[in-house]
Amino acid sequence: MSQEVLKYLQDNQQRLQDKLFEFLAIPSVSTDSAHKQDIHKAADFITTYLHDIGFENIEKQETGGHPLVYAEYNGAGSEAPTVLFYGHYDVQPADPLELWDSDPFKPEIRNERIFARGSSDDKGQVFMHLAVFEAYMKTEGKLPLNVKVCIEGEEEIGSENLYKILHEKKEQFQADFAVISDSGMVEKNQPTILYGLKGFTGIEITVNGPDHDLHSGMYGGAVRNPLMALSHILSSMKNEEEVVTVEGFYDGVEPLSDEERDLIDQVKGEDYVQATGVPETVSEKGYSAKEHTMARPTFEVNGMYGGYQGEGTKTIIPSSATAKITCRLVPGQDPERVQQLLEEHVKNVAPAGVKVEVKKEKLSAKAYKVDPDHALIKKAAASYTKAFGKETVYVRMGGSIPVVEWMEAIYQMPIVLLGFGTPDDRLHSPNESFPLDSFHKGMETLAYYWNEVNDK
Repeated sequence: MSQEVLKYLQDNQQRLQDKLFEFLAIPSVSTDSAHKQDIHKAADFITTYLHDIGFENIEKQETGGHPLVYAEYNGAGSEAPTVLFYGHYDVQPADPLELWDSDPFKPEIRNERIFARGSSDDKGQVFMHLAVFEAYMKTEGKLPLNVKVCIEGEEEIGSENLYKILHEKKEQFQADFAVISDSGMVEKNQPTILYGLKGFTGIEITVNGPDHDLHSGMYGGAVRNPLMALSHILSSMKNEEEVVTVEGFYDGVEPLSDEERDLIDQVKGEDYVQATGVPETVSEKGYSAKEHTMARPTFEVNGMYGGYQGEGTKTIIPSSATAKITCRLVPGQDPERVQQLLEEHVKNVAPAGVKVEVKKEKLSAKAYKVDPDHALIKKAAASYTKAFGKETVYVRMGGSIPVVEWMEAIYQMPIVLLGFGTPDDRLHSPNESFPLDSFHKGMETLAYYWNEVNDK
Protein backbone atom coordinates (compact mmCIF):
# COMPACT_ATOMS: atom_id res chain seq x y z
CA MET A 1 0.00 0.00 0.00
CA SER A 2 1.32 3.42 -0.90
CA GLN A 3 1.37 6.14 1.73
CA GLU A 4 -1.01 8.05 -0.53
CA VAL A 5 -3.94 6.05 0.89
CA LEU A 6 -3.19 7.16 4.46
CA LYS A 7 -2.47 10.70 3.26
CA TYR A 8 -5.84 10.78 1.49
CA LEU A 9 -7.62 9.77 4.69
CA GLN A 10 -5.71 12.48 6.60
CA ASP A 11 -6.25 15.21 4.02
CA ASN A 12 -9.96 14.41 3.72
CA GLN A 13 -10.56 13.94 7.41
CA GLN A 14 -13.12 16.75 7.79
CA ARG A 15 -15.00 15.90 4.60
CA LEU A 16 -15.25 12.23 5.58
CA GLN A 17 -16.42 13.19 9.05
CA ASP A 18 -19.10 15.43 7.52
CA LYS A 19 -20.17 12.55 5.28
CA LEU A 20 -20.45 10.25 8.28
CA PHE A 21 -22.57 12.87 10.07
CA GLU A 22 -24.90 12.94 7.07
CA PHE A 23 -25.31 9.17 7.40
CA LEU A 24 -25.84 9.32 11.17
CA ALA A 25 -28.50 12.02 10.80
CA ILE A 26 -30.83 9.54 9.07
CA PRO A 27 -33.11 7.99 11.76
CA SER A 28 -33.08 4.50 10.24
CA VAL A 29 -34.88 2.79 13.13
CA SER A 30 -35.79 -0.67 11.87
CA THR A 31 -38.31 -1.63 14.54
CA ASP A 32 -40.60 1.41 13.97
CA SER A 33 -42.75 1.49 10.82
CA ALA A 34 -42.89 5.29 11.09
CA HIS A 35 -39.26 5.29 9.91
CA LYS A 36 -39.82 3.22 6.76
CA GLN A 37 -38.78 6.10 4.48
CA ASP A 38 -35.71 6.75 6.63
CA ILE A 39 -34.70 3.10 6.22
CA HIS A 40 -34.79 3.52 2.44
CA LYS A 41 -32.95 6.84 2.71
CA ALA A 42 -30.10 5.13 4.60
CA ALA A 43 -29.95 2.32 2.04
CA ASP A 44 -29.88 4.90 -0.77
CA PHE A 45 -27.03 6.73 0.98
CA ILE A 46 -24.94 3.54 0.83
CA THR A 47 -25.83 2.67 -2.76
CA THR A 48 -24.93 6.19 -3.90
CA TYR A 49 -21.64 6.11 -2.02
CA LEU A 50 -20.71 2.72 -3.48
CA HIS A 51 -21.56 3.96 -6.97
CA ASP A 52 -19.42 7.07 -6.51
CA ILE A 53 -16.50 4.97 -5.26
CA GLY A 54 -16.58 2.74 -8.33
CA PHE A 55 -18.30 -0.46 -7.21
CA GLU A 56 -20.36 -2.44 -9.71
CA ASN A 57 -23.47 -4.63 -9.70
CA ILE A 58 -24.97 -2.46 -6.97
CA GLU A 59 -28.35 -3.72 -5.86
CA LYS A 60 -30.87 -2.51 -3.33
CA GLN A 61 -32.32 -5.96 -2.79
CA GLU A 62 -35.86 -6.40 -1.52
CA THR A 63 -36.03 -8.89 1.34
CA GLY A 64 -39.66 -9.01 2.40
CA GLY A 65 -38.70 -6.49 5.07
CA HIS A 66 -36.10 -3.74 4.94
CA PRO A 67 -33.79 -3.62 1.89
CA LEU A 68 -30.30 -5.10 1.75
CA VAL A 69 -27.54 -3.31 -0.15
CA TYR A 70 -25.31 -5.55 -2.26
CA ALA A 71 -22.35 -4.52 -4.43
CA GLU A 72 -19.20 -5.95 -5.98
CA TYR A 73 -15.68 -4.90 -6.85
CA ASN A 74 -13.81 -7.37 -9.08
CA GLY A 75 -10.96 -5.20 -10.26
CA ALA A 76 -8.20 -6.94 -8.30
CA GLY A 77 -8.13 -9.91 -10.66
CA SER A 78 -8.83 -13.61 -10.37
CA GLU A 79 -5.66 -14.30 -8.39
CA ALA A 80 -6.64 -11.93 -5.58
CA PRO A 81 -8.84 -13.13 -2.70
CA THR A 82 -12.46 -12.03 -2.36
CA VAL A 83 -13.84 -10.70 0.92
CA LEU A 84 -17.48 -10.45 1.90
CA PHE A 85 -17.91 -7.31 3.99
CA TYR A 86 -21.01 -7.36 6.22
CA GLY A 87 -22.54 -4.53 8.22
CA HIS A 88 -25.91 -2.98 9.00
CA TYR A 89 -27.38 0.48 8.55
CA ASP A 90 -30.38 0.16 10.86
CA VAL A 91 -30.27 1.48 14.41
CA GLN A 92 -32.02 1.06 17.73
CA PRO A 93 -34.78 3.48 18.80
CA ALA A 94 -33.42 6.56 20.58
CA ASP A 95 -35.98 6.45 23.41
CA PRO A 96 -36.01 7.73 26.10
CA LEU A 97 -35.13 11.00 24.38
CA GLU A 98 -35.04 13.02 27.61
CA LEU A 99 -31.94 11.08 28.73
CA TRP A 100 -29.88 12.25 25.75
CA ASP A 101 -27.58 15.24 26.24
CA SER A 102 -27.96 16.10 22.55
CA ASP A 103 -30.26 15.23 19.67
CA PRO A 104 -29.54 11.55 18.81
CA PHE A 105 -29.90 12.29 15.09
CA LYS A 106 -27.90 15.53 15.06
CA PRO A 107 -24.35 14.22 15.52
CA GLU A 108 -21.93 16.30 17.52
CA ILE A 109 -18.46 15.91 18.99
CA ARG A 110 -17.87 16.18 22.73
CA ASN A 111 -14.88 14.99 24.72
CA GLU A 112 -13.27 13.50 21.60
CA ARG A 113 -16.32 11.35 20.91
CA ILE A 114 -18.99 11.37 18.21
CA PHE A 115 -22.39 11.37 19.90
CA ALA A 116 -25.30 10.00 17.82
CA ARG A 117 -27.50 6.95 17.57
CA GLY A 118 -25.62 4.45 15.39
CA SER A 119 -22.24 6.12 15.84
CA SER A 120 -20.76 2.87 17.16
CA ASP A 121 -23.49 0.34 16.29
CA ASP A 122 -23.02 0.12 13.35
CA LYS A 123 -23.08 3.11 11.02
CA GLY A 124 -19.77 4.52 12.21
CA GLN A 125 -17.97 1.23 11.65
CA VAL A 126 -19.69 0.60 8.30
CA PHE A 127 -18.73 4.06 7.08
CA MET A 128 -15.07 3.49 7.96
CA HIS A 129 -14.93 0.65 5.44
CA LEU A 130 -16.57 2.76 2.73
CA ALA A 131 -14.14 5.60 3.39
CA VAL A 132 -11.11 3.30 3.11
CA PHE A 133 -12.45 1.82 -0.12
CA GLU A 134 -12.77 5.39 -1.39
CA ALA A 135 -9.22 6.24 -0.35
CA TYR A 136 -7.80 3.28 -2.29
CA MET A 137 -9.86 4.03 -5.40
CA LYS A 138 -9.01 7.74 -5.42
CA THR A 139 -5.27 7.20 -4.95
CA GLU A 140 -4.33 3.83 -6.43
CA GLY A 141 -7.29 3.47 -8.77
CA LYS A 142 -8.10 0.01 -7.45
CA LEU A 143 -8.58 -2.08 -4.31
CA PRO A 144 -5.97 -4.66 -3.23
CA LEU A 145 -8.56 -7.45 -3.25
CA ASN A 146 -12.00 -8.22 -4.62
CA VAL A 147 -14.92 -7.19 -2.45
CA LYS A 148 -18.55 -8.14 -2.03
CA VAL A 149 -20.67 -5.86 0.13
CA CYS A 150 -23.65 -6.96 2.22
CA ILE A 151 -25.15 -4.17 4.33
CA GLU A 152 -28.58 -4.97 5.74
CA GLY A 153 -31.33 -3.02 7.47
CA GLU A 154 -32.73 -5.57 9.91
CA GLU A 155 -29.90 -6.48 12.29
CA GLU A 156 -31.50 -4.68 15.23
CA ILE A 157 -34.68 -6.73 14.78
CA GLY A 158 -32.94 -10.09 14.49
CA SER A 159 -31.94 -10.07 10.79
CA GLU A 160 -35.38 -11.50 10.07
CA ASN A 161 -34.84 -12.11 6.35
CA LEU A 162 -31.06 -12.36 6.00
CA TYR A 163 -30.59 -16.10 6.55
CA LYS A 164 -32.97 -16.95 3.73
CA ILE A 165 -31.21 -14.55 1.34
CA LEU A 166 -27.72 -15.81 2.20
CA HIS A 167 -28.90 -19.38 1.67
CA GLU A 168 -30.86 -18.78 -1.54
CA LYS A 169 -28.19 -16.53 -3.10
CA LYS A 170 -25.22 -18.55 -1.93
CA GLU A 171 -23.25 -18.17 -5.15
CA GLN A 172 -23.73 -14.41 -5.22
CA PHE A 173 -22.44 -13.92 -1.67
CA GLN A 174 -19.75 -16.62 -1.73
CA ALA A 175 -16.26 -15.36 -0.85
CA ASP A 176 -12.90 -16.56 0.47
CA PHE A 177 -13.50 -14.97 3.86
CA ALA A 178 -15.74 -12.42 5.56
CA VAL A 179 -15.04 -9.30 7.59
CA ILE A 180 -17.51 -7.85 10.08
CA SER A 181 -17.06 -4.63 12.03
CA ASP A 182 -19.94 -4.74 14.51
CA SER A 183 -18.05 -5.30 17.74
CA GLY A 184 -15.42 -3.61 19.87
CA MET A 185 -12.20 -3.54 21.80
CA VAL A 186 -11.75 -4.40 25.48
CA GLU A 187 -10.89 -0.76 26.20
CA LYS A 188 -10.28 2.45 24.27
CA ASN A 189 -7.21 2.30 22.03
CA GLN A 190 -6.51 -1.34 22.95
CA PRO A 191 -6.53 -3.29 19.66
CA THR A 192 -8.50 -6.47 20.19
CA ILE A 193 -8.95 -9.61 18.13
CA LEU A 194 -12.33 -11.15 18.78
CA TYR A 195 -11.89 -14.80 17.82
CA GLY A 196 -15.01 -16.25 19.39
CA LEU A 197 -18.66 -15.41 20.04
CA LYS A 198 -21.17 -17.16 22.22
CA GLY A 199 -24.31 -18.74 20.89
CA PHE A 200 -27.73 -17.82 22.15
CA THR A 201 -31.05 -19.43 23.01
CA GLY A 202 -33.85 -18.98 25.49
CA ILE A 203 -37.22 -20.00 26.84
CA GLU A 204 -40.19 -18.39 28.58
CA ILE A 205 -41.78 -20.21 31.53
CA THR A 206 -45.38 -19.50 32.53
CA VAL A 207 -46.87 -21.05 35.66
CA ASN A 208 -50.67 -21.03 35.82
CA GLY A 209 -52.59 -21.64 39.04
CA PRO A 210 -56.16 -20.54 39.76
CA ASP A 211 -58.22 -19.11 36.89
CA HIS A 212 -58.28 -15.70 38.65
CA ASP A 213 -56.41 -13.92 41.44
CA LEU A 214 -57.51 -15.20 44.86
CA HIS A 215 -57.93 -13.61 48.30
CA SER A 216 -54.85 -14.81 50.19
CA GLY A 217 -56.72 -14.98 53.47
CA MET A 218 -59.48 -17.19 52.12
CA TYR A 219 -57.33 -19.47 49.94
CA GLY A 220 -53.81 -19.26 51.34
CA GLY A 221 -52.77 -22.74 52.43
CA ALA A 222 -55.20 -24.42 50.04
CA VAL A 223 -53.76 -23.64 46.62
CA ARG A 224 -50.24 -23.40 45.19
CA ASN A 225 -48.94 -19.87 44.65
CA PRO A 226 -47.67 -19.61 41.03
CA LEU A 227 -44.97 -17.09 41.94
CA MET A 228 -43.64 -19.39 44.63
CA ALA A 229 -43.82 -22.35 42.26
CA LEU A 230 -41.90 -20.39 39.62
CA SER A 231 -39.28 -19.40 42.20
CA HIS A 232 -38.86 -23.08 43.10
CA ILE A 233 -38.35 -24.00 39.43
CA LEU A 234 -35.80 -21.23 38.81
CA SER A 235 -33.80 -21.95 41.96
CA SER A 236 -33.44 -25.57 40.84
CA MET A 237 -31.77 -24.56 37.57
CA LYS A 238 -28.56 -22.94 38.85
CA ASN A 239 -26.81 -23.26 42.22
CA GLU A 240 -24.97 -20.77 44.40
CA GLU A 241 -21.67 -21.63 42.71
CA GLU A 242 -23.08 -20.35 39.38
CA VAL A 243 -23.16 -23.91 38.02
CA VAL A 244 -26.18 -24.74 35.86
CA THR A 245 -27.85 -27.82 37.32
CA VAL A 246 -29.97 -28.76 34.31
CA GLU A 247 -29.01 -32.33 33.39
CA GLY A 248 -27.01 -32.47 30.15
CA PHE A 249 -26.50 -28.69 29.92
CA TYR A 250 -22.70 -28.99 29.74
CA ASP A 251 -22.66 -32.00 27.40
CA GLY A 252 -20.35 -31.33 24.46
CA VAL A 253 -18.85 -28.16 25.93
CA GLU A 254 -15.27 -27.77 24.75
CA PRO A 255 -12.85 -27.53 27.69
CA LEU A 256 -11.02 -24.25 28.14
CA SER A 257 -7.39 -24.97 27.27
CA ASP A 258 -4.44 -23.64 29.24
CA GLU A 259 -3.42 -21.61 26.18
CA GLU A 260 -6.80 -19.90 26.04
CA ARG A 261 -6.80 -19.25 29.76
CA ASP A 262 -3.45 -17.52 29.28
CA LEU A 263 -4.87 -15.40 26.44
CA ILE A 264 -7.83 -14.37 28.60
CA ASP A 265 -5.60 -13.66 31.59
CA GLN A 266 -3.53 -11.24 29.48
CA VAL A 267 -6.60 -9.11 28.76
CA LYS A 268 -6.83 -6.13 31.08
CA GLY A 269 -10.32 -5.08 30.00
CA GLU A 270 -12.89 -3.37 32.19
CA ASP A 271 -13.15 -3.68 35.96
CA TYR A 272 -16.49 -5.45 36.39
CA VAL A 273 -17.07 -4.11 39.93
CA GLN A 274 -16.33 -0.53 38.91
CA ALA A 275 -18.24 -0.75 35.64
CA THR A 276 -21.41 -2.29 37.10
CA GLY A 277 -21.59 -1.04 40.68
CA VAL A 278 -21.94 -4.54 42.18
CA PRO A 279 -20.21 -5.23 45.51
CA GLU A 280 -18.25 -8.17 44.07
CA THR A 281 -18.12 -10.48 41.07
CA VAL A 282 -19.43 -14.03 41.01
CA SER A 283 -18.56 -16.69 38.47
CA GLU A 284 -18.77 -20.41 37.79
CA LYS A 285 -16.79 -22.46 40.29
CA GLY A 286 -13.27 -23.03 39.00
CA TYR A 287 -13.31 -20.08 36.56
CA SER A 288 -12.52 -16.39 36.80
CA ALA A 289 -15.15 -13.78 35.96
CA LYS A 290 -13.39 -13.06 32.64
CA GLU A 291 -13.23 -16.76 31.75
CA HIS A 292 -16.89 -17.27 32.58
CA THR A 293 -18.00 -14.19 30.63
CA MET A 294 -15.89 -14.88 27.57
CA ALA A 295 -15.72 -18.64 27.26
CA ARG A 296 -18.16 -20.54 29.49
CA PRO A 297 -21.94 -21.03 29.12
CA THR A 298 -24.26 -18.81 31.13
CA PHE A 299 -27.85 -19.02 32.34
CA GLU A 300 -29.73 -15.82 33.21
CA VAL A 301 -33.26 -14.88 34.27
CA ASN A 302 -33.96 -11.72 32.25
CA GLY A 303 -37.36 -10.92 33.68
CA MET A 304 -39.90 -12.27 36.14
CA TYR A 305 -43.39 -10.99 36.68
CA GLY A 306 -46.78 -11.87 38.08
CA GLY A 307 -49.23 -10.70 40.70
CA TYR A 308 -49.57 -7.19 42.09
CA GLN A 309 -46.98 -4.63 40.97
CA GLY A 310 -48.44 -1.39 42.35
CA GLU A 311 -47.80 0.68 45.44
CA GLY A 312 -48.58 -0.80 48.83
CA THR A 313 -50.00 -4.26 49.44
CA LYS A 314 -52.66 -6.29 47.69
CA THR A 315 -53.29 -9.54 49.52
CA ILE A 316 -53.70 -11.99 46.65
CA ILE A 317 -52.51 -15.30 45.35
CA PRO A 318 -51.77 -14.44 41.68
CA SER A 319 -53.29 -16.56 38.96
CA SER A 320 -50.03 -16.82 36.99
CA ALA A 321 -46.34 -15.98 36.93
CA THR A 322 -43.82 -15.77 34.07
CA ALA A 323 -40.04 -15.77 33.73
CA LYS A 324 -37.89 -15.10 30.67
CA ILE A 325 -34.61 -17.00 30.47
CA THR A 326 -31.69 -16.78 28.07
CA CYS A 327 -28.51 -18.84 27.84
CA ARG A 328 -25.26 -17.86 26.16
CA LEU A 329 -23.67 -20.94 24.64
CA VAL A 330 -20.16 -22.05 23.71
CA PRO A 331 -18.82 -24.35 20.99
CA GLY A 332 -20.20 -27.87 21.37
CA GLN A 333 -23.66 -26.77 22.51
CA ASP A 334 -26.67 -26.93 20.20
CA PRO A 335 -29.34 -24.27 20.87
CA GLU A 336 -32.30 -26.54 20.13
CA ARG A 337 -30.89 -29.29 22.32
CA VAL A 338 -30.38 -26.84 25.18
CA GLN A 339 -33.97 -25.61 24.83
CA GLN A 340 -35.16 -29.22 25.03
CA LEU A 341 -33.09 -29.85 28.17
CA LEU A 342 -34.43 -26.73 29.83
CA GLU A 343 -38.01 -27.68 29.00
CA GLU A 344 -37.56 -31.22 30.34
CA HIS A 345 -36.03 -29.93 33.56
CA VAL A 346 -38.84 -27.42 34.12
CA LYS A 347 -41.52 -30.06 33.69
CA ASN A 348 -39.67 -32.54 35.88
CA VAL A 349 -39.34 -30.17 38.85
CA ALA A 350 -42.68 -28.36 38.53
CA PRO A 351 -44.60 -28.77 41.81
CA ALA A 352 -48.13 -30.12 42.05
CA GLY A 353 -51.10 -27.76 41.95
CA VAL A 354 -50.02 -25.68 38.93
CA LYS A 355 -49.77 -26.04 35.17
CA VAL A 356 -46.50 -25.08 33.51
CA GLU A 357 -46.03 -23.91 29.92
CA VAL A 358 -42.66 -23.51 28.20
CA LYS A 359 -42.32 -21.29 25.13
CA LYS A 360 -39.10 -21.65 23.15
CA GLU A 361 -37.32 -18.55 21.83
CA LYS A 362 -37.44 -18.48 18.02
CA LEU A 363 -34.14 -16.65 17.52
CA SER A 364 -31.19 -18.88 18.41
CA ALA A 365 -27.61 -19.14 17.23
CA LYS A 366 -24.67 -21.47 17.70
CA ALA A 367 -21.37 -20.24 19.09
CA TYR A 368 -18.57 -19.25 16.73
CA LYS A 369 -14.83 -19.67 17.16
CA VAL A 370 -11.90 -19.30 14.78
CA ASP A 371 -8.33 -20.45 15.38
CA PRO A 372 -6.49 -17.39 16.78
CA ASP A 373 -3.40 -18.56 14.87
CA HIS A 374 -5.19 -18.43 11.49
CA ALA A 375 -3.19 -16.37 8.96
CA LEU A 376 -6.08 -13.93 8.39
CA ILE A 377 -6.34 -13.36 12.14
CA LYS A 378 -2.60 -12.83 12.54
CA LYS A 379 -2.63 -10.24 9.73
CA ALA A 380 -5.53 -8.48 11.38
CA ALA A 381 -3.65 -8.37 14.69
CA ALA A 382 -0.56 -6.97 12.98
CA SER A 383 -2.65 -4.27 11.26
CA TYR A 384 -4.27 -3.27 14.55
CA THR A 385 -0.89 -3.03 16.27
CA LYS A 386 0.59 -0.94 13.47
CA ALA A 387 -2.27 1.57 13.59
CA PHE A 388 -2.80 1.81 17.36
CA GLY A 389 0.82 1.38 18.45
CA LYS A 390 -0.05 -1.35 20.99
CA GLU A 391 0.16 -5.12 21.00
CA THR A 392 -3.15 -6.70 20.08
CA VAL A 393 -4.94 -8.84 22.66
CA TYR A 394 -7.12 -11.86 21.86
CA VAL A 395 -10.54 -12.40 23.41
CA ARG A 396 -13.76 -14.35 23.10
CA MET A 397 -16.94 -12.36 23.71
CA GLY A 398 -20.02 -13.18 25.73
CA GLY A 399 -22.31 -11.58 23.15
CA SER A 400 -23.84 -13.17 20.07
CA ILE A 401 -23.97 -12.09 16.41
CA PRO A 402 -26.26 -14.62 14.63
CA VAL A 403 -25.06 -13.67 11.15
CA VAL A 404 -21.56 -14.93 12.04
CA GLU A 405 -22.85 -18.42 12.74
CA TRP A 406 -25.04 -18.31 9.62
CA MET A 407 -22.11 -17.38 7.38
CA GLU A 408 -19.96 -20.11 8.82
CA ALA A 409 -22.72 -22.70 8.40
CA ILE A 410 -23.64 -21.69 4.84
CA TYR A 411 -20.24 -20.79 3.37
CA GLN A 412 -17.71 -22.63 5.59
CA MET A 413 -15.36 -19.66 5.40
CA PRO A 414 -13.30 -17.90 8.09
CA ILE A 415 -14.82 -14.74 9.55
CA VAL A 416 -12.65 -11.92 10.83
CA LEU A 417 -14.26 -9.65 13.43
CA LEU A 418 -12.60 -6.25 13.13
CA GLY A 419 -14.33 -4.14 15.76
CA PHE A 420 -13.43 -0.65 16.96
CA GLY A 421 -16.07 0.16 19.59
CA THR A 422 -15.27 0.59 23.29
CA PRO A 423 -17.00 -0.41 26.55
CA ASP A 424 -17.99 3.25 27.05
CA ASP A 425 -19.96 3.57 23.79
CA ARG A 426 -23.37 2.96 25.44
CA LEU A 427 -24.75 0.77 22.69
CA HIS A 428 -28.57 0.71 22.57
CA SER A 429 -28.67 3.35 25.33
CA PRO A 430 -29.04 7.14 25.46
CA ASN A 431 -25.88 9.06 24.60
CA GLU A 432 -24.40 6.40 22.32
CA SER A 433 -20.99 7.57 21.13
CA PHE A 434 -17.87 6.49 19.25
CA PRO A 435 -14.30 7.68 19.98
CA LEU A 436 -12.65 9.83 17.32
CA ASP A 437 -9.50 7.75 17.91
CA SER A 438 -11.42 4.61 16.93
CA PHE A 439 -12.75 6.33 13.83
CA HIS A 440 -9.37 7.52 12.56
CA LYS A 441 -7.11 4.68 13.75
CA GLY A 442 -9.75 2.19 12.69
CA MET A 443 -9.61 3.41 9.10
CA GLU A 444 -5.83 3.20 9.25
CA THR A 445 -6.12 -0.40 10.49
CA LEU A 446 -8.43 -1.31 7.60
CA ALA A 447 -6.09 0.31 5.08
CA TYR A 448 -3.21 -1.81 6.36
CA TYR A 449 -5.33 -4.96 6.55
CA TRP A 450 -6.61 -4.96 2.97
CA ASN A 451 -3.04 -4.60 1.79
CA GLU A 452 -1.77 -7.31 4.15
CA VAL A 453 -4.42 -9.83 3.06
CA ASN A 454 -3.21 -9.77 -0.53
CA ASP A 455 0.47 -9.65 0.39
CA LYS A 456 1.86 -13.05 -0.52
